Amino acid sequence: MKVISSGAILLLTFSILSFGIPNFANAQSDQPPLSVTTDYPGYADGSEIIISGQIKESSLADYPQDVTIMILSPNGNLVAIAQVNLDSTNSFSYTFTAGGMMSSGGEYIVKATYGLQAKGETTFNYSAPSDTPPSPPVVVEEPEPVVVEEPEPVVVEEPEPVIIAEPEPEPEPLCGEGTVMQDGKCVAEKSGGGGCLIATAAFGSEMAPQVQFLREIRDNTVMSTQSGTAFMTGFNQFYYSFSPAVADYERENPVFKEVVKVTLTPLLTSLTLLNYVDVDSEQEMLGYGIGIILLNIGMYFVAPAAVIIAIKNRIKRN
Repeated sequence: MKVISSGAILLLTFSILSFGIPNFANAQSDQPPLSVTTDYPGYADGSEIIISGQIKESSLADYPQDVTIMILSPNGNLVAIAQVNLDSTNSFSYTFTAGGMMSSGGEYIVKATYGLQAKGETTFNYSAPSDTPPSPPVVVEEPEPVVVEEPEPVVVEEPEPVIIAEPEPEPEPLCGEGTVMQDGKCVAEKSGGGGCLIATAAFGSEMAPQVQFLREIRDNTVMSTQSGTAFMTGFNQFYYSFSPAVADYERENPVFKEVVKVTLTPLLTSLTLLNYVDVDSEQEMLGYGIGIILLNIGMYFVAPAAVIIAIKNRIKRN
């Protein structure tokens, strides 16, 4: 009898364990390599959007990498991009203010990538200011005028004014160009059009003079005209399709980082020409912009090809 009871208990224990272990394994496998969510399903203009997520333990790279977050409009245009670090729990968070380049309402897509394999996606709705219908006018009936007898005026002697010296305001701390004051510290100013990822990785910081120069040319010169804004919209679609991967490889390979830094030098030199001209119209923007593009094509493609052809001709003569 004791043998039968012991066998029944062992059989019951084995059944419970065999049922619980597969469920636990399935729960572990349900976690995606990269999860991304927003704190609310919809936002209005000026609202704060908090994007957060987590990387699965098995998807972590052998060296530290950033998570690239891209926000796309309903028609597929890129409105914002950022790279954020992982914390100790393999989680990440990014805060973005609704508005700016988000010109139309609808469903926006948030894409997050980590390395070349881990990818995640979510959506949220945005209500643009033009989507809100105006409220109907409120008709207020004017009350009938009430005749009130005015009392006789009472002459009151005005007291002599007392002059109180105003305290001198404390001098506010000044921040350098490209930075703003936040919590008593000078931090890098955020731009709604995205950052120069390749240049930032090459020169080591968003506060580097070369990166600030590129940001000033984009915001103060190119995007001051409609043709420049249209050009930047198309350029961003192409540039941010590969720049996060190039920036990650720069941080991983110091030799490649130095090669990119040397390659960017002619481009930065040609863009300095825009500091000596006044771009006040669409025609001037198109003229100077096409001239800068042709100059870079000549430096990066035509000049090297001419040097190679000259070297080949000299070798044939010898």
